[in-house]
Amino acid sequence: MPIISKIGRKSIKVRALFGGMYIFLFLGGVAMVYPFLLMVAGSTKSGADLKFFDMVPRFVYNETWLYRKHMESLFNEELLNLTAAYNADEISFDTLNVPRKHNPSLAVFFEKFLSEYPLPFFTKIGGTMNTTPISKTVSFGLREFKNMLAEKYGNDISKVNKEIDSAFIAWNLFITPRIRYVQRREKPVDSRFTRHMNEFINTRLPAGLVYLVSLEGYYVREFIRPRYASDIRQYNKVHGTSYTSFSQITLTQRYPRNAPKTVRDEWELFVMKVAALHWLQADDSALTVYQTFLRAKYQTTQNLNRYYGTAYGSFQEVPLVKKPPLSGIVFSDWEHFFNGWTDPVTKKKYIVPITAIFINSADFMFRDYVIKTFGTLDAANKALGTSYSDYMQICMPQQDFHYSWFLANKKSIRNEFLTRNYRAVAEYIIFRGRGVLNTVIYTALAVLTALIINPIAAYAMSRYKMPSTYKLLLFLLCTMAFPPMVTQIPNFLMLRRLGLLNTFAALILPGMANGYSIFLIKGFFDAQPKELYESAQIDGASEWVLFWKLTMSLSKPILAVIALSAFTAAYSDFMFAFIICQDEKMWTLMVWLYQLQQRSGQAVMYASLIIAAVPTFLIFLFAQNIIMRGIVVPSEK
Repeated sequence: MPIISKIGRKSIKVRALFGGMYIFLFLGGVAMVYPFLLMVAGSTKSGADLKFFDMVPRFVYNETWLYRKHMESLFNEELLNLTAAYNADEISFDTLNVPRKHNPSLAVFFEKFLSEYPLPFFTKIGGTMNTTPISKTVSFGLREFKNMLAEKYGNDISKVNKEIDSAFIAWNLFITPRIRYVQRREKPVDSRFTRHMNEFINTRLPAGLVYLVSLEGYYVREFIRPRYASDIRQYNKVHGTSYTSFSQITLTQRYPRNAPKTVRDEWELFVMKVAALHWLQADDSALTVYQTFLRAKYQTTQNLNRYYGTAYGSFQEVPLVKKPPLSGIVFSDWEHFFNGWTDPVTKKKYIVPITAIFINSADFMFRDYVIKTFGTLDAANKALGTSYSDYMQICMPQQDFHYSWFLANKKSIRNEFLTRNYRAVAEYIIFRGRGVLNTVIYTALAVLTALIINPIAAYAMSRYKMPSTYKLLLFLLCTMAFPPMVTQIPNFLMLRRLGLLNTFAALILPGMANGYSIFLIKGFFDAQPKELYESAQIDGASEWVLFWKLTMSLSKPILAVIALSAFTAAYSDFMFAFIICQDEKMWTLMVWLYQLQQRSGQAVMYASLIIAAVPTFLIFLFAQNIIMRGIVVPSEK
C-alpha cells in the first residue's frame, strides 16, 4: 500500500506539472494572440471608435456604431459639416444615434429632387472624397475618383495632371480640396479639375454619399450659435423668443424688415460680410444702383465694352447680373458691388441695397421645389407624411435620405470600413510605386548570397583544419558586438566612393557574409560523420561534389534557418535601405511604409504593419517543416 500510495502521489505531481506547463503555454499563446487581435481591430478604427480597445470592432455587430462611423466618414470626420447639413445639435460622432423618426417618403422625394433639380456644382459635396483629417486614410470616394481618372488617362500621373490641370507629384499624394463654399473667402473655381470632380459626383458616386451645402445650417451653427456661447437661453433673452434649441432658428431669404433690430442686424452682417457671394443675388430694384456704379467705375461705355467684350450704347443698356459668373471682370465688379466700392475721386461709396438682396441656396431651392411639385403645404403634407405649417419649416431632409441609404447598404458600408485601410496601404505600396518589386529583388539576392557565401566559408573552415580557424571565427563573431547603426555611415561613405549608391549591389554587398551564420553553419558541418566524406572520396567524388551533393544536401535544415534569417533581415531593413537608396525608384517596402505612416493615422499604420507581416508569416509556414528539422535533428544527434 505505501508503494502504491507513493506511485499515486508521484502521478499526481506529474499531472500537475504537465497541467501547469499547458496553462503557461496557453497563457503565452493568449499573450501573443491578444495584441495581434487588438492590432487587427485597430486597423479598422476611425476617430469615432479609436479610443476603444476591443478585439472585435463594435461596428461589426452594432448598427448604431456602424451608423456613427458612416456619418463620420460621410462628413469627412468634421462634426461642423454634419451639424450644418442637418441643422442638428450634436456634440460628437461617437454619441450620435440613429434618427428616432424616419420618413422614407421624404427621403425618396429628396432623391428625386437631387436627380431632377439643376443644382450648381458647388452645391453638392462628395462626402467621402477627401483624405480624412483624423484617420488620415483614403475613403471610398477619393479612391474611386482616382480609379476613374486612371481609367480615363492611365496610371501616368504626369498625363493625368495635364488632362485635369493639376500638379500632383504622385498618386499617393493625390488629394481633393475640403471646401464647403459657404464663407465669403471660399470661391468656386470652374476648372478642369472641378469639372472632373463634378462629373464623378453626378455619375459614379452613390447619391447616399453626397450631401448638399446648407447655408441656413451654416448660419445657425457657425454664425449664430457661437455668438451666444451655444446657450439658447441667452439667444432667447436677446431676441425675446422662446426656442428650445437652435434648430428652430431659420434664415430668411430676404432682409427681414419687420423683424426686431437684432435679427435684422445679424442677417445684414451675415449676408454682407460672411456668406459666399455665389449664394447671393439681387432683384431688379438694384439695377439703377448697379448701372450707376459701373458708370462711376468705367466713366464711358467704350471703357466698359473694352473690358467686357460687349457693345453697349449706354450704361442704361447694361442688364443686372442674374447669375454671377465664377471668375472674370464681371465677377470682380459684382464682388465690388456687394462688398462696397468707393470712387477714388469723389470718395462716394457704391453698394447693393440690402433690400434688393435675396439668398438662393439649396435650402430655398428645395422649398421652392416642394411648393412647385405639390402646389400647397397641405398637399405636400399629405403626400410626404409631414406636418409643415409654414414655408420656412420646409428643410432639406438630408438625414432621412442618408439614413435610408444607410439601411439599404449596411453590408457594403461594413465591408468598406473593414477593408478601406488595407486598400489604402495596398494602393500606396503595390499599385503606385516600385516598393514591392524592389523588395522582392532585394530579398531574393540577399537569400541567394547568404546561401552561397556563408556555406562556402563555413565549409572551408570545417573541412580544412587551419591553425587560424578559431581566430577567424572569433573575428567574425566580434562583428556582432557592433550594432548595424555604427557601420552604416562607413558603409555609406565606401559605397558612395565606389559609385554604387541607389543600386541593389549597394544593398547586398555589405551583408553578403555574416559571422553568426558562418558560425552556425560550421557547427552543423562539423556534426556530419567523417565516414561519409571518406566513402565519397574513395568513390572518386570531387571537392565540389562533396560540398554540393553531400554537405549541402544534408544541411537543408540549417540552410533554411539561414535563408529565413537573411530574408527577415533584408525584408525588415529600413534605415540602411533608406540611407543607401535615396532615389524613390529604389525604395524598398519598409521605406514606403515608413513614408506612409508619417502621413497616416493609427488605423492605417496598424493595417500597414499587418500587411508587412504577411510575407514573413507565409515564408515561415512554407519552410516550417525544414526549420523544425533544423531544431530537432541536431538535438537528437
